[in-house]
Amino acid sequence: MAQPIPLELPPQDARAELRRRLEEAPVEYAEALLDSYELLQQMHEQGVFELLRGALGAKDRMVEAVADAAGSGESVRALRNGIILTKMLGAINPDVLQCIAGAAGETLGCYDKPIIEPPGLLSLLSQFRHKELRRSIALINRFLEKLGEQIQRRSKGGGGA
Repeated sequence: MAQPIPLELPPQDARAELRRRLEEAPVEYAEALLDSYELLQQMHEQGVFELLRGALGAKDRMVEAVADAAGSGESVRALRNGIILTKMLGAINPDVLQCIAGAAGETLGCYDKPIIEPPGLLSLLSQFRHKELRRSIALINRFLEKLGEQIQRRSKGGGGA
């Protein structure tokens, strides 16, 4: 009967192998390696590794806390509101939004606290002569009309989901 051939491999020193590979690495990697060592040292000094070890040690509790928070009504509403706001911003013409941002900057942006003296009744009425004011009021009025229509639609439809 055939006898198995014994296979004897010499033991390998893993550190010696790593050292050999490091020495054979191209010189162009040297600067990257030195930067990596410096970054690791800074992370060590700032306690990043302790924080990560703590987070890994408490991963079950962290997952439970995140799951509890994600399942709360507030989180669900916040997520839905975020999606709606994203859709709303996507629906606005960027030129119109730029106009709104410019107007807000010109009106409020240059003051810590805007100082706006309330105009008198005659002064307020005289401002209606300006096309820009009437255009802005018409825009606000249209927005309020559409908002009213949406609210009415929602109240007739059972409150919405």
